Amino acid sequence: EELMDIFMNKTALSIIAAVLLALAGSACSKKTYRVERVIDAPPKEVWSVLMDTASYADWNPVFVKVKGSYVEGGEVINTFKDPSGKLYEVTNKVKTVVPEKQLRQQGGMPLVITFDHQWLLEPVPQGTRVTQYEVDRGFYVWFWDDSWIIPSYTEVLDALNVQVKSQKQNR
Repeated sequence: EELMDIFMNKTALSIIAAVLLALAGSACSKKTYRVERVIDAPPKEVWSVLMDTASYADWNPVFVKVKGSYVEGGEVINTFKDPSGKLYEVTNKVKTVVPEKQLRQQGGMPLVITFDHQWLLEPVPQGTRVTQYEVDRGFYVWFWDDSWIIPSYTEVLDALNVQVKSQKQNR
């Protein structure tokens, strides 16, 4: 019986150690994505398109719907479309809004998968450098096929460029 108690204690400790290691690993696991392009327009014009959440369905091929407004401390619900056409709703907490410079949103399930997504706008001589920068964390990043993210974010920047140009021409 004493031998069984020792075995059970060691087994329990091994299981606890494995769980703690998995939790630590998931907390430390991350993937980073960065896509940028220069749009021939001042930050004010690019920002105007990004803040007009009601028109996302008109131009954005990935974030096809946004419920809510980008207000610091608020929440928005983004409906995004993956490359297969499947739609997902994701609730984002709006962390930072610096007009004409930065929009930062976070969400997800802690330890499973979380995201920290930013739109960064920087004036450059040719117009505005627009960057989508995202960090995903959690154990799910070990298993998730993320090969579509960079191409999709590139497609979004191309569409943003077209939308900004279109709005310029319509003025």
